[in-house]
Amino acid sequence: MVDNIFREYDIRGKVPKEINKDVAYKVGLGYGSYLQEFLNQKACVISHDNRLSSDELNKHLIKGLLESGINVIDYGLTTTPMHYYARYINKLFGIMITASHNPKDENGFKFSFDEYANARGIMVKDLKTYIDNGVFLKGKGTLEKKDIKEDYINYLISHLKMGKKKIKVVVDPANGATTCICKDIFAKFNLDVVYINDKSDGSFPNHHPDPSIEENLTMLKEKVLEVKADIGVSFDGDGDRVGFVDEKGNVVSTEEYAIIILRNIIDKVKNKKFLYDAKCSDNFKDEIIRLKATPVICRTGSSYTQEKVLRENIPFGIQQVGHISLNDRLYSTESAIYASLRLIEILTKTDKSLSELTKTVQKYCNTPELKYASSDTLKVEVINKIKKYCDDKEYKYIEIDGLKVIFKNGWAYVRSSNTGPNITLRCEANNKDDLNNLVKLFETLINVYNND
Repeated sequence: MVDNIFREYDIRGKVPKEINKDVAYKVGLGYGSYLQEFLNQKACVISHDNRLSSDELNKHLIKGLLESGINVIDYGLTTTPMHYYARYINKLFGIMITASHNPKDENGFKFSFDEYANARGIMVKDLKTYIDNGVFLKGKGTLEKKDIKEDYINYLISHLKMGKKKIKVVVDPANGATTCICKDIFAKFNLDVVYINDKSDGSFPNHHPDPSIEENLTMLKEKVLEVKADIGVSFDGDGDRVGFVDEKGNVVSTEEYAIIILRNIIDKVKNKKFLYDAKCSDNFKDEIIRLKATPVICRTGSSYTQEKVLRENIPFGIQQVGHISLNDRLYSTESAIYASLRLIEILTKTDKSLSELTKTVQKYCNTPELKYASSDTLKVEVINKIKKYCDDKEYKYIEIDGLKVIFKNGWAYVRSSNTGPNITLRCEANNKDDLNNLVKLFETLINVYNND
């Protein structure tokens, strides 16, 4: 196995060059042995998304797990949030076969070593070291196949209560894993639902090669305006990220969504802590403070945000890229479907449109997450050199999975990507001129140090 498939939050790479049946088999042997030897586990749960490569990987993963002697509960095709729910109800750890929002020619394994979230940081490295050593347990585990779909649907809908207003929703499952369940869930409510990109055979058409939210919002906007919908929602490939557009076709940021939810739940929860990752706009933090609650900043990565939300019983947390942890009514599974329905629930109980709800949200000028190609070794050196530059200039910064450099009029957050050979940059400022100056400064630093 090549070293670079072991990432910060998971195992991920190109199929079949880096991720293939032999890798799946070895991951199964290693993971099953590790669970038994170090965590005293006798069973685990597994499932997979609908990528064309996932079925074969699933078969060989199971083979390796069973030969390690661990018992396996296979839930087949699921979203990642369904997999989290399966782990939760069984009180077991497990593996989800998915490359999340990465392109269709990639795949991988999200796996857990505790009850809170997927493996992260040193946990991933520990499994790599264990597999590299090549000393595995031998046994004959048992295989049980289960279906969690109806149980999961009932779980989600039991924690939702729509109002009397019927609204029109455009739903984009992005031809991803949510196609296996989203229609069944939305059909439980009195909603007028229009679907796009709803191919359910696991393939991705040429015009739609990457099941990422960012690629889909243009199509979503067009459909919302065409059918005069009240809201459009888009899910990523494995169903743990969501994007929104309002009735005017405007993109609703994760932070704008979060502020609407925050205002709705602030008086209903005891724990007044709310979490956001370092890439989020300051408008969410500012709103938390305005409502006399406590903002909690966290490093980027759903493994980290989800772990903190669950361990500290935080009722609500977000990542800027569309991961939503709603932990106020039910155990958070980071379900994109549930997150979208919580906003829809609010819309069914108000006479205001979505654009009117976001109108009162503080707006700052910011960039999307900008990516700069690098290498897995060089990207770390670049961040270290930028840190030294900031030290020399006596800039104030937070060291949190990279650098968030704080200025009087804004901030710049630069980091090495944990899922690919890239450096990422996001900037925010009070006005466009200040924003452009921040981008120009840090883009120059990245380019200079990236080409040393």
